[in-house]
Amino acid sequence: MAENGHGGQLGAVYQAGSPDEIAALYDGWAQTYEAEMAQAGYRHPSICLALLARHLPRGAAPLLDAGAGTGLVGEWLRIVGFPETDALDLSEGMLAVAARKGVYRQLHRLALGGPLPFADGAYAGIVSAGVFTTGHVGPEGLDELVRICRLGGVIVLTVKTSLWSAGFADHVTALAPKVTIVERTEPYVSMPGETGTVPSIALALRRH
Repeated sequence: MAENGHGGQLGAVYQAGSPDEIAALYDGWAQTYEAEMAQAGYRHPSICLALLARHLPRGAAPLLDAGAGTGLVGEWLRIVGFPETDALDLSEGMLAVAARKGVYRQLHRLALGGPLPFADGAYAGIVSAGVFTTGHVGPEGLDELVRICRLGGVIVLTVKTSLWSAGFADHVTALAPKVTIVERTEPYVSMPGETGTVPSIALALRRH
């Protein structure tokens, strides 16, 4: 069992020491990821979908699924009326699974946390489910998402409560007046089937 309370693939990913190591672990996990996360009761994608649909008009386009993984969010976005979405993920293996679903306009193998090759205001909305978490992306990854979200657009993301209280909340505050929090959920457990799961919150940010 990893120090973070998780075993198996999830524990290994949380303990990875570099983006390249994280990508390699996700590459090896891609084929069984959805089944294992479903067994754990993974909630981030459905919560993010609900927040986006509440705060962004149906059909707004294009969207960016930042940390798309195998394309769980992309599938559901199309079903609820957001058919034009791009995918971004660090893992080539995960993106290969997402590509087979045929729900994304474009797929980009990129890491959050540094500059992104998109124009200012390129996206009407951005979803980032399960990315701002242990051993993955810190609050600095939000800066570029804010830059590439168009004025009036919405950024929906999940954040571990441990990260939120350790500087992420201050970083969001510092981004004002570029963004304001229009909705913040109560803490929830993202994977009820994993006893070591630290609670998370979900946020909807409006770009100004």
